[in-house]
Amino acid sequence: MKSLLAVASVLIKSITVLLAVAVINFMLVRMAPGDPVSVLAGEAGASDQHYIDQLRKEFKLDKPLPVQLAGYLGSMATLNLGFSYRQQQPVWDLIADRLPATLVLAIPAFLLSLLGGVLLGVLASKYRGTWKDSAITAGSLAFYATPIFWVGLMLVLLFSVQLGWFPPFGLEAMGSGKSGLARALDIAHHAVLPVLTLAAFNLALYARMTRASMNEVQTADFVKTAWAKGLSPSRVVWVHQLRNAVLPVITLAGIQAGQLIGGSVLVETVFAWPGIGRLAFDALMQRDYQVLLGVFFCTSLMVVAFNLITDLMYLLIDPRMRSAA
Repeated sequence: MKSLLAVASVLIKSITVLLAVAVINFMLVRMAPGDPVSVLAGEAGASDQHYIDQLRKEFKLDKPLPVQLAGYLGSMATLNLGFSYRQQQPVWDLIADRLPATLVLAIPAFLLSLLGGVLLGVLASKYRGTWKDSAITAGSLAFYATPIFWVGLMLVLLFSVQLGWFPPFGLEAMGSGKSGLARALDIAHHAVLPVLTLAAFNLALYARMTRASMNEVQTADFVKTAWAKGLSPSRVVWVHQLRNAVLPVITLAGIQAGQLIGGSVLVETVFAWPGIGRLAFDALMQRDYQVLLGVFFCTSLMVVAFNLITDLMYLLIDPRMRSAA
C-alpha cells in the first residue's frame, strides 16, 4: 500500500511540474520580441491591414492572453500541438520527422557519458592520491570547463579536416541511395563526432560526482566490515561501495537524460544535424510559435518522464525512499 501511495505521489508531482512548465513556456514565448504575423505578412509582400488582421485571427493572437493560455493548455491536454503555417504541416509531423535524428545522438551520448563517467569515477576513487586520480580529475575538469561547441569544432578540425576519418556534418551522405544496413552504418559513421561532443560534458560531470560519492562511502561501516571479512578489493569497490554511491549519480543522470534531448541545439547546429534542437532554433528565428511551443512541450515531457523513471528507480533501489515519498 505504501508503495502504491509513493508511486501516486510521484505521478501527481510530475503532472504538476509539467503543467507549470507548459505555462512558463507559453508566457516566455509570448513575451519574446517579434511578431509572427508581421513576419509572415512581410514575406508574403502584403502590408494590407485587413490581411494582417486575418492572419492574427487565424493564429488566435487577437484574443486576450488568458484566453490564449487556456486554449493552449486545452490543446496540450489533448496532445494537439497545432499546425505550422510556415511549414504547412502539423507540428506533430515535424517533430516526429526530426525526433529520430535527435535520439540517434542523445541515446548513445547518454550511455557513453554515464557508463564512461561512472567507470572513470570509480577508478579515480580506487587510485585516490596517485597520478591516475590526478589525470582523471584534471581531464574531467578540462572537459567540464570547455564550451561544448568548441569541443565539436576541434573534433571536426582534427578528425575530419586533418585525418579525414569522419564526416564533418550531416546525417548521412547526400545522394548515396543507401538503404538497410548500409544506410544505418553510414548514419552511425556520421554520428560519431556529434555523439562524442554531446557526451563530453556529462561524462566529466558523472566522473567527478562518482569519485566524490565513492570517497564518501569509503569510510562507511559496511565498507570497513567488507574489508574485515577479507573480500577481494574488486568486490568491495564494485559491489559494496558502488552500489551505495551510485544513487546521487542516478539522480543526476535522470535530469541530464531529458536535457540531452532538448539541449542538443549547439551540437546539431555545429554538425548540421537535422534534429529537434535544430528545429527549435529555426522556429525561433522564423517566429513559428506553434512549432517552438510544440518542441518545448515534447522536451519538457521527456524531462519529466526521465525524472519520473528516476524517482521510481529510487523506490526500487532504496526502500527507505518509499516512506519518505
